[in-house]
Amino acid sequence: MPPQELATSIEYAAKVIAGSRHVVALVGAGLSAESGIPTFRGPDGLWTKHGEPDLRDYERFAADPKTWWEMRIERQGQLGEFVEALNSAIPNPGHLALSDMETGGWLQHTITQNIDNLHRLAGNQHITEIHGNRTLLRCIGCSRRWPLEEFPIDELPPHCPDCQGIVKGDTVMFGEPIPPDALDECVTQTRRCDCMLLVGTSAVVYPAAGFPIDVKRTGGTLIEINSNETPLTEMSDIVVRAPAGESLPLIVDALKALAKTA
Repeated sequence: MPPQELATSIEYAAKVIAGSRHVVALVGAGLSAESGIPTFRGPDGLWTKHGEPDLRDYERFAADPKTWWEMRIERQGQLGEFVEALNSAIPNPGHLALSDMETGGWLQHTITQNIDNLHRLAGNQHITEIHGNRTLLRCIGCSRRWPLEEFPIDELPPHCPDCQGIVKGDTVMFGEPIPPDALDECVTQTRRCDCMLLVGTSAVVYPAAGFPIDVKRTGGTLIEINSNETPLTEMSDIVVRAPAGESLPLIVDALKALAKTA
């Protein structure tokens, strides 16, 4: 996107955000990629290079959770490319800008498809991790969550102290339903939303890819912030064709400038 066109899009986006009632960011792997975390799809995606994971992953866990846990513990020292990148990643300027927007009152909620915990590290408080968080464990019965280091694993599989349900990693596996509490919160936020920021999402993974469509159907505004075109580009009201780490800080600056003149 030419510099002048980019500047115009950023200024327009800031005005729409500032004038909106309930802004929600829908974040995808493109934002994490700017922190050095490989994406799954695309020319250099992990699945493109190594093949997609077993679609029956959750089915196998549910059938034999003890063996799943034994394999998880056995593989802990065998870090692959993705896990190594996750362990070394830190929030990039895009993450920090979303945190600034929340603090400034311009962003009411973030729905992220990423499991890397970087939004929390950046300071976001109002967040739903629809695909889970790699640093947490979750009870599949009552959806209670614990930080990994705070949950004693005295038996395999571990059980929830509240409901005795089986505990697993919070990350959503292939074939696993989205945790009900996370999905309910996403639906609630989408219904409230009158402006959704589409940040680095490929817009092909459902149910997340359906949230912008629901916002558009109810008269809301879509602002796409992405280096690449997506299936939602034509539907978007504003397109900022640049990396989130570059464009989101500029949007924050524009919002602050508008606030001074208000």
